[in-house]
Amino acid sequence: MELGIGIGWRPEIADAVEALPGIDWVEAVAENLCTDHLPDSLVRLRARGVTVVPHGVSLGLGGADRPDPARLADLAARAVLLGTPLVTEHIAFVRAGGPRTASPRLEAGHLLPVPRTWEALDVLCENVRIAQDSLPVPLALENIAALISWPGEELTEGQFLAELVERTGVRLLIDVANLHTNHVNRGEDPAKALDELPVEAIAYVHVAGGVEKDGVWHDTHAHPVTRPVLDVLAELRSRIAPPGVLLERDDDFPPAEELAGELTAVRATLEAAGKARSGSTSRTGASGHGGIAPAASPVESPDDTTTVATGTRATGTRATDTGVATDGARDRAAVAQTALLSALVAGTPAPEGFDHRRLGVQSRALAAKRADVVAKVAPELPGILGDGYRAAFLSYARTRPMSAGYRRDALDFAEQLLITGRPTDDAARRRLTHWWQDRAAARPPRRTTRLVRAARAAIAGR
Repeated sequence: MELGIGIGWRPEIADAVEALPGIDWVEAVAENLCTDHLPDSLVRLRARGVTVVPHGVSLGLGGADRPDPARLADLAARAVLLGTPLVTEHIAFVRAGGPRTASPRLEAGHLLPVPRTWEALDVLCENVRIAQDSLPVPLALENIAALISWPGEELTEGQFLAELVERTGVRLLIDVANLHTNHVNRGEDPAKALDELPVEAIAYVHVAGGVEKDGVWHDTHAHPVTRPVLDVLAELRSRIAPPGVLLERDDDFPPAEELAGELTAVRATLEAAGKARSGSTSRTGASGHGGIAPAASPVESPDDTTTVATGTRATGTRATDTGVATDGARDRAAVAQTALLSALVAGTPAPEGFDHRRLGVQSRALAAKRADVVAKVAPELPGILGDGYRAAFLSYARTRPMSAGYRRDALDFAEQLLITGRPTDDAARRRLTHWWQDRAAARPPRRTTRLVRAARAAIAGR
């Protein structure tokens, strides 16, 4: 399945995406699409023969629980509506808590890494199989960027992905920006990861921008693509011609000509690396890694029960995969993931073995993302609170973890402000009260109510 060159479709840049030359396909965040109708822009793109791939962010296939049937049904419905050749998701967990831990449900609002252990792999593989059985088209999974590492990991990223593919047959969505992020933040060599993973399983590739602050790389999707990320793309292209490559941008959208320039840089990188690979192959008669030999240094697990060689499939004394994760494995995953997420969003003590400084960076990043997304889904709140919005929200987020999505988060934030007598300005507090009442009620206010409120506000403003 050849996809070609694509770009992430977002409502804010829908017109620019439609006008960009040479776009073969687009990717849309699945949760931002309705299950029964499409935005007009996507309808027009599809009419032109542009493939649209739904990209999920909320399944949490790396989580302790089995995938939610309702979420899977929604993703399947979007796949059918789009007539897509595949759907994609992430190797991550996004929520924790609940019945397995007898604790409140917590939402991360972000993709968090699963430990690269055999037991976590068992859980992930069973969840992936459940998802595959529920979807009408093939599934591809994306490697994620991470600020933190789990203690006691037994596999490298490449080995973990290789085992996942071998057990489930799932395709891979390789994000080269995430490989670069993990290189800066966790010291992991992108070339080694590419040597270890089965490149023939790649469905397509993501390219995105980020920024480095105080030695930490933040995968923002809101900055231009950097040279080091393009270098990782070239490394990948030296091994295989990926079926598709897509530019992601989620915020701080530049003018259309800048997006076009980034796409040109992506094309140029692929072309140059492809020519270099062809020249190397013709000189040596080799194929596969384009003349780059895989590393051969062994990596031993902490308990010395498993020895794996880089550049090969992970092997060792571990028991053969049974295809089913035990309840004990899921319970242990639930406890560990809940402890980590609680430390990140609720201020509980850091679990043993984690880097406290990195946990702090991740915690602040999660709170900042919550503030940004709530401002997008409820733009009236920054309008009402003005310059005080961000400080007020971050203060709220320190003690109030998200439990049911960003729209509910916005309502809970407004409710907490009103309970504590804020804002102190009478007019602003009145506007916030009406905003909360309109959205918390079972039905929207009648037109008469809205007109009376508008008249009162006009009189008060005289």
